[in-house]
Amino acid sequence: MSGSVDGSGVINNDTQISQLDINNPLNLHASDSSTLTIINLKLKGTKNYFIWANSMKLALQVKNKYGFVTGSCVKPTDDVVLASQWDRCNSIVLTWILNSISEELYVELVYSQLAVKVWEDMKETYDKVDGSVIFNLYQKINGLSLNGTSVADYYHKLNTMWKQFDSMVQLPSCSCQASKSFNDFNHLIKLMQFLMGLDDIYQPIRSNLLTREPLPSVKVAFSIVSRKESHRNSISSPNIQSQNVGFFV
Repeated sequence: MSGSVDGSGVINNDTQISQLDINNPLNLHASDSSTLTIINLKLKGTKNYFIWANSMKLALQVKNKYGFVTGSCVKPTDDVVLASQWDRCNSIVLTWILNSISEELYVELVYSQLAVKVWEDMKETYDKVDGSVIFNLYQKINGLSLNGTSVADYYHKLNTMWKQFDSMVQLPSCSCQASKSFNDFNHLIKLMQFLMGLDDIYQPIRSNLLTREPLPSVKVAFSIVSRKESHRNSISSPNIQSQNVGFFV
């Protein structure tokens, strides 16, 4: 079918498009414009491709358009209207990609026609995770410390880098005992990294956590240290207030 027919016998292509199921990747929401920026991160090249690609993947999945960059959403060949709609969706996805890359990369890709081709080219060009990239990230993880900041901010930075590292090295996800043992070891390393970066004022609670049997998870350790931080802040706040009152008296 190339379109629907109204009462006058005129084929109405817009009617056919409007009747597309909401789960159909060819369906476009009113907000799906070419000016939309679906992620806040700008691709700059090899140094942030991995994070950018994962962010873009999630955003395209939410928009139900990820198939346009994987090739799973194929252009219809037996329906002119749907083929035209596919072209429109492909162009919109392509502009979403272009809207999320740096100006230098934009010039290279602006003349591209297919979103899937651009996606494949960028992966081939910038998906370069070698030993030096992993080393630098692991060095940052081990070098991160609380250094007077909030425990929540410190943990958030660590957790972000942990997730990036785990994705790079592709930890085993099977349910075998070897995989479980490896993941347990990975969680132990994260606990040690979290505790090592704490300031000296947390030495007593760090010693307490390390002597527990079994050792707590890093999430539990973060929760306990956060409560300790809140307790310290609540004790110091009245002292500050009393000093201010004394000053104005």
